[in-house]
Amino acid sequence: MRRRMARTLALAAMLALAATPALAHAIVIEAKPAPGETVAGPDLTVTLRYNGRLDHARSRLTLVSPDGASKRLSIATDTPPDSLVASLTGLAPGTYRLHWQVLSVDGHITRGEVPFRVSAP
Repeated sequence: MRRRMARTLALAAMLALAATPALAHAIVIEAKPAPGETVAGPDLTVTLRYNGRLDHARSRLTLVSPDGASKRLSIATDTPPDSLVASLTGLAPGTYRLHWQVLSVDGHITRGEVPFRVSAP
């Protein structure tokens, strides 16, 4: 009897775990500018929207310019919980990379980059 009850409880626990949705890593679902897009400068706003809530205080954006110099960007404080937004000014024509690192509320850090090009006026 005890053995049957133990198996039943173990099975119930496994089913409960299987029914619990898995926590997902943050994935970019929308980027402005889009990867590979050519945009007009010299000023623009970048927006990255993810598939879930982020810890804004522990997330960061870094812009890598055509000459390889890196600049950490200030993330707007009034952004939605699933997005990072930053304003860029004075961009010269060329190819840029927007590096991102975010901490999702599930506790996982994810990283990536969005390459884009600024056209000559």
